[in-house]
Amino acid sequence: MTEPVLNVGILVESEISFELSGAYTCSTDGSRLSGRFRARPRDGGIVLEGQGAHIEGREEILLQPAIGGEAACFVISGVTIGVKFHWERKEDQRFRGALKLVGTGDLIAGINVVPIEQYLMSVISSEMSAGSSLELLKAHAITSRSWLLAQLEKSRKIKAEGKRYQTAFEDENERTRWYDREDHDLFDVCADDHCQRYQGITKAYTSAVEQAVNATRGKVVLFDGQICDARFSKSCGGVSEAFENVWEPVHYGYLSPVPDFASPPEGYSLDLKDEKNAERWIRSAPPAFCNTDDRAILSQVLVKFDQETTDFYRWRVEYAQEEISDIVRKKSGIDFGSIADLIPVERGASGRLIKLRIVGTKRSLTIGKELEIRRSLSPSHLYSSAFVVDKLEVQGNLPGRFVLTGAGWGHGVGLCQIGAAVMGERGYLFDEILRHYFTGAEIREIY
Repeated sequence: MTEPVLNVGILVESEISFELSGAYTCSTDGSRLSGRFRARPRDGGIVLEGQGAHIEGREEILLQPAIGGEAACFVISGVTIGVKFHWERKEDQRFRGALKLVGTGDLIAGINVVPIEQYLMSVISSEMSAGSSLELLKAHAITSRSWLLAQLEKSRKIKAEGKRYQTAFEDENERTRWYDREDHDLFDVCADDHCQRYQGITKAYTSAVEQAVNATRGKVVLFDGQICDARFSKSCGGVSEAFENVWEPVHYGYLSPVPDFASPPEGYSLDLKDEKNAERWIRSAPPAFCNTDDRAILSQVLVKFDQETTDFYRWRVEYAQEEISDIVRKKSGIDFGSIADLIPVERGASGRLIKLRIVGTKRSLTIGKELEIRRSLSPSHLYSSAFVVDKLEVQGNLPGRFVLTGAGWGHGVGLCQIGAAVMGERGYLFDEILRHYFTGAEIREIY
């Protein structure tokens, strides 16, 4: 197997502004371009204008660094990061490799065409900070590489079978949705947290990142001879979650729930599917690898805008009745009336809610899976779906306030980034970290 080349979706907009630094060759007419440009859709094609150039009529334009232009790069203006998350914002981002522009109706997709190992340099720099331990960086490089190659294989399989990828089940009593690959027909992966953070060379590579990626080049985690769909999140909250409780109902042995500690904490039952056990677990803060307030360790995993989040192992959100009713109505598109109750229906092994029943004065509905729950109960996202509910100031069976007390940050499946950072600081090697989070997996070099 040779090193794959990726198509990474940076943005899809009605207009894309960018600057080419160095000489680029245009696939349309072979012209050499440099400087500032603007791309817009027109009549099913693309119009590219700037620096005296006017190119139009093609559904796809590829701008490649000219021969000898290894140092060439491009900057795309106004890239949105943290889409629909609490840190959402726009920034200008710089990339190496080729820029592909693809027309899609009234929009244009800006796509970075880049070799996988160069892509990983950016992913690790975007997900991790410059002070991360080498063992953490190695573990993350292998995790990210494995996830990516597994997605490419899954895409090939879905296209070969000609099947529609199911992401929802709905009837009058229940709405179950999961979010994994629904937006990616034009490229292999996107550049945001929906897939893996990829910010090109906007975040400078450190020598440690280069060392970690180069030392693990071509290495992946395998299970039964297949590349693992290796997932990761910020903080599992003490126990990781099973894949099938977050995405499609398929069981992967290597993504089984894992207690995130060397030895079990005393006085707790880890059967967190049980409501009483889950409540006790979530309302307290048991020892775990990811239960740390060491800023030096946290700074390895939490890049600048992540550090705006200070409580993640255990967190608390409070809503007034009017506020939560308005949020649920806007986010779900359903008028429940006033919210009378939020009832746990089913929990996963980490204590995360898989199904939650929303009871309103006008109607009731059971929703899932975890991301649908997180989106429905927050202007952006709840940190996780592992939470318990307190109803306060109840008058006539209608609470005046709701308090949500929760655990963890993210879906909780696979590698726990904060837990892995703590393991790295405690002397665990990268292969030990990976075997902890991916049950029964092995590490192998495939190219």
